[in-house]
Amino acid sequence: MEIIKRNNGGLSPSAGEQFNGMIKGVSKFFMMVVFLGTIMLWIMMPTLTYRNKWLPYMRLKFGASTYFGSSGTTLFMYMFPMVVVACLGCVYLHFKKRKNPHHIVRETNGGVLSALRKPMLVKGPLGIVSATEIMFLAMFVALLLWSFITYLRNNFATITPRSAAAHGESLWQAKLESAALRIGLIGNICLAFLFLPVARGSSLLPAVGLTSESSIKYHIWLGHMVLAIFTVHGLCYVIYWVSMHETSQMLMWDTKDISNLAGEISLVAGLLMWATTFPAMRRRFFEVFFYTHYLYIVFMLFFVLHVGITFSFIALPGFYIFMVDRFLRFLQSRDNIRVLSARILPSHTIELTFSKNPRLVYSPTSILFVNIPSISKLQWHPFTITSSSKLEPEKLSVVIKSEGKWSTKLYQRLSSSAQIDHLAVSVEGPYGPPSTDFLRHEALVMVSGGSGITPFISVIRDMIATSQNQKCKIPKITLICAFKNSSEISMLDLVLPLSGLQTQLSSDINIKIEAFITREKEPRSEALTEKIKTLWFKPSLSAQPISSILGPNSWLWLGGILSSSFLIFLIIIGIITRYYIYPIDHNTNKIYSLTSKNIIYILVICVSIMATSSAAMFWNKKNKYGNIENKQVQNVDVPSPTSSPTSCGNNSLREIESSPQESLVQCTNLHYGERPNLTKLLLDVEGWSVGILVCGPKKMRQNVAEICSSGLAKNLHFESISFSW
Repeated sequence: MEIIKRNNGGLSPSAGEQFNGMIKGVSKFFMMVVFLGTIMLWIMMPTLTYRNKWLPYMRLKFGASTYFGSSGTTLFMYMFPMVVVACLGCVYLHFKKRKNPHHIVRETNGGVLSALRKPMLVKGPLGIVSATEIMFLAMFVALLLWSFITYLRNNFATITPRSAAAHGESLWQAKLESAALRIGLIGNICLAFLFLPVARGSSLLPAVGLTSESSIKYHIWLGHMVLAIFTVHGLCYVIYWVSMHETSQMLMWDTKDISNLAGEISLVAGLLMWATTFPAMRRRFFEVFFYTHYLYIVFMLFFVLHVGITFSFIALPGFYIFMVDRFLRFLQSRDNIRVLSARILPSHTIELTFSKNPRLVYSPTSILFVNIPSISKLQWHPFTITSSSKLEPEKLSVVIKSEGKWSTKLYQRLSSSAQIDHLAVSVEGPYGPPSTDFLRHEALVMVSGGSGITPFISVIRDMIATSQNQKCKIPKITLICAFKNSSEISMLDLVLPLSGLQTQLSSDINIKIEAFITREKEPRSEALTEKIKTLWFKPSLSAQPISSILGPNSWLWLGGILSSSFLIFLIIIGIITRYYIYPIDHNTNKIYSLTSKNIIYILVICVSIMATSSAAMFWNKKNKYGNIENKQVQNVDVPSPTSSPTSCGNNSLREIESSPQESLVQCTNLHYGERPNLTKLLLDVEGWSVGILVCGPKKMRQNVAEICSSGLAKNLHFESISFSW
């Protein structure tokens, strides 16, 4: 990496910048120390050293308290450290977004880090994965194997024919029962990480340079592991009970120990979710996949009732962070969002434009989850944001292609001749990287197929805004887009916004667009007459602009919610245990109902999260951030109540009035009846560092990743950003 410093007059960093850098470094250091300490506990857990030395000491230190009882051991050993890591991540991200815009880290060729980011596996069940991802996956699998082998070795050494006979078992039955228990313990390791990739607003992912959309594959991997391991765990116990003629154990609900029935209910819920996750099922019956995934509530609830809250704290930290994120998303989704307009393209595509709080800032390639109750009250769909918060501070746009049932219904409703004054919409997000470093490349190549062009629209708009507002070198931009027919070329009209541009594109912007129409050998005459229809919606005082649920300092507020909700949980549980449970049970875990204790803990966790999250939201609503929203809604000017004259055409042959659109047309080359030769196009791009982004069909993504990892050109850097859910 090469650091290029551009500042005013060559002055050294200010005291404020030095302080920000120090806080970032300290918070990141402690994050790593605490996280690695937790991993060390996972590594040591199956060993005799942990069982005979560490665990007795920690039980004496944390588990003998009259305020937390035996639950205190796992609560402070496993739950507390991960909450601390998440809070430190919030502090780190808060100061990271204040980075100096004059410091640019340029990508250089070669080096270990550059090699680790390149795609290593392109085709296969794991998808496109880098060397870094393979390395961490291998370490995680090694942890699972180490734990399982160590558990079996230590426990099988204590099982003898005599000890088995004392329990009325044969030797193989005793070993099967021991192995079944240890398989369940291995599953808990996977479960501890399962919910972290889907906590969209969590600080843990962006703190290590990941986004929720790029981490979905990790959730998929972990989901397959969790359910495969828990299924084997359950089958082993069924075989054991049948061989022991104890099938009645399958219906046993022990209020003082492990509840077998609760575990079976949890496993059945998990299997129902698992059955709908396979690609063929998910793509053909998306609604079934979507609705069955709500069974995660049943899965986790009965998991806690199965093993007890004490053992659940080992696997619960990730779910706790997910619960905080999920409730904040629920609060945001209660707002009715102000929809300004809808542009209806000939390619059965819609661009929805919302009102946005000007203090809400997001990065290019961010996504927004959209719910339209008139189409479906329960379905939420993610769409890439095409606008730029730098270029359009009071607007946010998404593009929706009519492909599935939900999007088709929306397109039919908006494109019909019926007059539509309002469109009720709820949103969650935006979600995306805390920052993007596209400026570190000398050239940027974006390869798209069909509606895959949408994330790159936001990148281009952001580059345009950067060229207008900052004095820095903008990478040469090449957009390679493939469409099936001429009508889809209308999506290029979305590259530039309707407003927010100067009279002409900045001379600092060097854009070239190579558009390929694969199924037509020449332009269709009908394409010349196809128009873009724009609908304008009437303003509503009840509708609000899109805004961050926690305001501009959202990372600090999130850290406050995590820490305060956990503190409130500790206080309430401490009081209940000391003055209600302990006088009955005296830390014996044999008198007070374990089921009742589990339910109390679950309810207190939920109440703590709901109370702190709601308080944070209402505080931000009452203060200046909310006042800005109300004023913005009242001052909205709408060109017309329902529709406006049609906008410009959909290819370079149409008449385009504005100078920016003329500039865009001049740099667009149309190719009919052919597919892009990706190898030639990518290798012909000049520059010491070329960033490659791709969004489109699976085969296209694989081809681009294969070219970047082939070694034909060392200057190609495949960006590890995923736009596919």
